[in-house]
Formats: sequence, structure tokens, C-alpha cells
Amino acid sequence: MASIALKTFTGLRQSTAENNSIVLSNPSPSSISRKFTINASKTSPKVTGRNLRVAVVGGGPAGGSAAETLAKGGIETFLFERKLDNCKPCGGAIPLCMVSEFDLPLDIIDRRVTKMKMISPSNVAVDIGQTLKPHEYIGMLRREVLDAYLRDRAAESGATVINGLFLKMDIPKSKTEPYVLHYSDYDAKTGGAGEKKTLEVDAVIGADGANSRVAKFINAGDYDYAIAFQERVKIPDDKMKYYENLAEMYVGDDVSPDFYGWVFPKSDHVAVGTGTVTHKGDIKKFQLATRLRAQDKILGGKIIRVEAHPIPEHPRPRRVQERVALVGDAAGYVTKCSGEGIYFAAKSGRMCAEAIVEGSENGKRLVDEGDLRKYLEKWDKTYWPTYKVLDILQKVFYRSNPAREAFVEMCADEYVQKMTFNSYLYKTVVPGNPLEDLKLAVNTIGSLIRANALRREMEKLNV
Repeated sequence: MASIALKTFTGLRQSTAENNSIVLSNPSPSSISRKFTINASKTSPKVTGRNLRVAVVGGGPAGGSAAETLAKGGIETFLFERKLDNCKPCGGAIPLCMVSEFDLPLDIIDRRVTKMKMISPSNVAVDIGQTLKPHEYIGMLRREVLDAYLRDRAAESGATVINGLFLKMDIPKSKTEPYVLHYSDYDAKTGGAGEKKTLEVDAVIGADGANSRVAKFINAGDYDYAIAFQERVKIPDDKMKYYENLAEMYVGDDVSPDFYGWVFPKSDHVAVGTGTVTHKGDIKKFQLATRLRAQDKILGGKIIRVEAHPIPEHPRPRRVQERVALVGDAAGYVTKCSGEGIYFAAKSGRMCAEAIVEGSENGKRLVDEGDLRKYLEKWDKTYWPTYKVLDILQKVFYRSNPAREAFVEMCADEYVQKMTFNSYLYKTVVPGNPLEDLKLAVNTIGSLIRANALRREMEKLNV
């Protein structure tokens, strides 16, 4: 394991003097004094005759959460979304803590999953979720339902929701001049092309996904991305009964060389999908393999919708520039190994908005880059370890079929399940039992040794 090369998460830690990223190591006295000089409540001018004006570009979980927080905090808020019925190809799994933390109504959750099957390349199935308490579950929902709910709640809080396509923005030449956003307004009755309009704002939050146009205008840099491909399959009622509170995850070279395939239950159908970073051109072949692996359980099903979308693999090199910040997929907040992004999108949107509300004294003052970097500092301190650990897991266990067999074998361990689900459901680093941690380390090494032995034997057969 020591020989595994770990990619540096550019953007999570300072890599150059140019990007001014927050460093997680102990700050020097000079950096501490510099940190306290960028405080909007002391140095930024007051906004006269109105409140601070902020545009949120993108109406998914990140944008909806950001817009609601801004509006509640006294900010004049504009939320842009082109596709108000957008159905992102997303597994739709959310952790239990998100339900309470974001005050989500239970009726937008299609299924409460308490059982999961991890299925190895050789179709060995391990039941996970055995350590869940009676009240614990993984929520399964449809993105179009969640996104619409969060946007509506933002509007109820005072945000102006614009059915519009963001085109470009003019970057101000001074710290007090506005950003000018150019967009096509589809609320106006001008036909399919929309009406070209502009809007002046004091700050911008880019929540417009992996292909973020906002990111391009601040030269945020590129990142590796996966292609997620998903089919919604309407299956017979008796088959749907099987998936009533069960989700399945498939691993193997056939379903993805570097990710996994899934079957997740929704209200009246299942979502069947897969993803890959390294072999994007073969995504349809991997999707077919996922369907074949699950064919007995979805037999007689009818595909009712096909979806595909890029998913970022790591944070962008730059996530803040002057008075523009990126959140959610636009910033690159999707975890390796699991591909989870909904909670992190909503959380980053809220955290960024909170930094703006605090820095502007509830909309009374302008904000600057220092205020937005406080959001980055808090985010990186809280979630950088999670991203790093999952990156390591993906490199160790998704590299070959024997390694995946070892991974599934490890998932059968009750202690592994307990630690994994506690960390996933509540998004906290759970302290382990030292003795159990030692046993787990020994078992993991044993599984990897067996995996390497199996790999060598398979290579001999292929000679």
C-alpha cells in the first residue's frame, strides 16, 4: 500500500502563491495577522439604498440551498435555472443526517433503504446494513423532486427564481463595481429562444454543475471527470417488491473498470446505472453489463428514461476568485469510490451563503474574496480527510477484479459496516475501537494478499 501514488487534491490545499488557497497546516503569525485583515464587516464599504445583491447560477441542491440561506440572511437573491424539470442521472441516495439538517419532508423520499447488497465480480453477494438501528436508513429520492422542493423553498424565503440560461458575465475592474450577468430569460413570452437580458450583482455563486460556465469565467481550471449513465426501468410489481427497501451495488471490470454499477429503488421504478473515468467511450457496454448482472431481478422491465452526465472526480484548482465562488459539482465536490455528491452539494451551497451573510452583516456591506475564503477554509477543514480516504480506497480496491473480490469480502465484516454506515449517515469521523482497528488492518492485508495471489494465477491462465 505504501507504493500507491496519491494525486494531490489541487484546490484543497495551497499549491501556488497565485491561488491563495487556505492551508490546513498550523498558520504562521504573519498569516494569522493577514487572515484577520480581510474582514468585510470592518473594511468593506456599506451598500447604500439597497441590500447586497447575489446571483446563484444553477438550481440543483447546491444552488437551492445557497439561495435559501442568502434570502433568509437579508441578501437580495437571484436563482438561475434553465431546466426546472431537470432529471440529473444520479443514484439519488442521501444520508440520514441530510433529512434533519436540511429539514426535508419525508414525502419527497421515495424509499427508505435499510438493506444493501454488495456484489463481487464473481457474483458473491454480501448483505450490508446489518448494523443499522431501527430508525436509520438511506434515503432514495428523485433529483427532479428534491431540486424543485429546494428551489420552491428558496422562493418562499424571498429569492427570485429565474427560468433562465446563464450565458456570460462581465468581470468588474474594481472591487466595488458590479458583475454584469448576461442570460436568456425563458419566463418571458418570446418563444423558444428566450429574451436576452442582463443583471447587475455584487457577488456570484456558481452552482451550475460539472460543465460550469461560471467556473470558466474565473479560470477555475479543469478536473478529471466520470461519465454517469443511468436508465430508469419500470419493472413488474413483484420485482419491485424485492427492491422495496433494498439497493444493490455491482463491482467488476464488466460493469466499470474504475467505478461500480447500481440498482437503486425509486417510487415506482428502479434506477440502473454505472460510471467510469478511464473508459468513457465504453459506457454503454458497461451499462449493458450492469443490466445483465441484475437481469433476473429486473426481468420484464421497460426503460422509461435514459440519462447521462459528467461527474467531477476531484475539486477544481480554483474555487474562489474575487467575489465569485463555486459550490457543489461546479467546485468538484463529489467523493471518490462512492460517487456521493448530493449532501456535499447542499452543504457547500449553505456554507458559502453563510459566509456571505456573515461577511456582509446580513446584506449591509459588500463582501470580498476574504469572506468567501472563509467558506473554503471551513469546507476543507471539515471534508478534506473524507475525500482523501475515499481516494485511497478507490486506488486500492478498484484496480482489479481480485482487489474488488477482497473489497467485497471486507464489506462482510460487521465492524466495517458499523464504521462505514455511521460515517456515511451522519457525516462525522467516527472514532474506532483500537483492537477492532488492528483486526481490521490484519484482515484487510490478508484479503489483499489473497487478491494478489488470485491475480497472479489468473495472469498465468492468460499466458
